[in-house]
Amino acid sequence: MQMEQAGATSRGPQEHYFSKLAEGRFQIQRCAGCGAHQFYPRILCMHCGGEDLAWTDPSGAGTVYSFSVVRRKPEAGGDYNVALVDLEEGVRMMSRVDGVEPDRLRIGMQVAARVVRDEGQALVVFVPAEEA
Repeated sequence: MQMEQAGATSRGPQEHYFSKLAEGRFQIQRCAGCGAHQFYPRILCMHCGGEDLAWTDPSGAGTVYSFSVVRRKPEAGGDYNVALVDLEEGVRMMSRVDGVEPDRLRIGMQVAARVVRDEGQALVVFVPAEEA
């Protein structure tokens, strides 16, 4: 797991996060004080209030905590899911799970993170772990 000091750049945490995503790299923060990981990027640790946050590459391994299927007509792009995924590092993020039909998605499914480009925007999505 590679770590990078949050203070190594003068950019704010959200700018750092999105610039790394644009490079194809997914990172979250880890507090040096309490050791907890956090997501969404912040300037203070949400667990202990510490200021010594470092950027780290998470394993990408996760579990679907919950999800919802958004129904759309095929001509509007078809159905898609919105999922809450718990990462191995203890953070929860909202994303989607690609590579699985909406009726086959399950709570507890093991997934893996991927950085993709969608309409020119870099974002983190998940795929079933067996496809990773």
